[in-house]
Amino acid sequence: MRIVLMGTGPFAVPSFEALRSSGEHEVLLVVTRPIENTGAKTKSVANPVRAWADEHGLPVTAPLSINESQAIDQVAQLQPDLLVVCDYGQILSANALRAAKLGGVNLHGSLLPRHRGAAPVQWSILRGDAITGACVIHMTPKLDGGPILGKFETTILPSETAGELERRLSELGVDCCVESVRKLAQFTSLDECIGLGALQDNALATPAPRLAKSDGLLDFRYPAALIERQFRGLQPWPGVFGNINIGDNKELRVIVGHLQLTANENGSSVKADQPAFVLQNLEKFTAGEILWGTALNDLFAIDLGANPVRKTRTPQMVVACSDGFVEITRIQPAGKKMQETRGFLAGYGRAESMRFEGFSGCPPHPLLEKMQNSARPVVPGP
Repeated sequence: MRIVLMGTGPFAVPSFEALRSSGEHEVLLVVTRPIENTGAKTKSVANPVRAWADEHGLPVTAPLSINESQAIDQVAQLQPDLLVVCDYGQILSANALRAAKLGGVNLHGSLLPRHRGAAPVQWSILRGDAITGACVIHMTPKLDGGPILGKFETTILPSETAGELERRLSELGVDCCVESVRKLAQFTSLDECIGLGALQDNALATPAPRLAKSDGLLDFRYPAALIERQFRGLQPWPGVFGNINIGDNKELRVIVGHLQLTANENGSSVKADQPAFVLQNLEKFTAGEILWGTALNDLFAIDLGANPVRKTRTPQMVVACSDGFVEITRIQPAGKKMQETRGFLAGYGRAESMRFEGFSGCPPHPLLEKMQNSARPVVPGP
């Protein structure tokens, strides 16, 4: 077929390359988002799809809006059979979809209708799903609402970040995308495609809205499991951050480079329901309080008389949450490089006490509230 590719981010590149190199289709044009002028002194870098297109000498256009008449006319004049859209960043109007004989297909990084929106991979982690996947849909003007032409499922790994999961899904999605495009090659008009694909159940739809920088603010009033998912779901962007009170009314802005649930030697998480000493000792601490050194060693070496608790692997630094602790293993103080926790404590661990500030008495955290009140997570079938 004669196809036009529309994409911006890295999620699109593996499937686009498979379509280009297959020899089955002619790539007429690559449509991508304009390069943003950040105002920084450093030179702007082309987005992943533009860089890929330039590498292979493909024609590229970057309209401010694909739904403007001039952009639609540019695509329509090429008389494409199909638009292939992935990680583009704009919703195509009905007029834009009609620019191609068979409309458009979209590779979406979730098991639709779950996680419709701009950040499906991130929300799969944020909402605590056990499995995810990707779907190829025959596009309609309704956001991610078209019939499903193909899909696949995969388990989300326990420590997987959104960035890692997105890379894995982009590779796993190649065959699904290629086969879905191949399905449409037998048709000559949109009318012939009526009834193709599985309709989505709109009653099961959940939103996956675009994330904001402010979503990365750490708020330890919430359970440890939510904080850990917040960290993984917001990597690599926007990341998680907070302000640490290092004593003498001084606050230090930090970016957390790695955060995990505090684990026993056997790998099980230390949370409110296991083992007993965590609950007993959590009452001594307030949300956001940081433990290290002697206080931390004492906490993780406690025996309970006739019911001794297995000694845990003692971490370098943990933070008290509403129901347990999370461990921070990498941290970046403002103006400095990312470093292991040991290095951070060598510089700041002389303080009598440290704690994360900035959330006590504040309104509920918008992102963590959505995570806490989200619909039941998707779990593997029998």
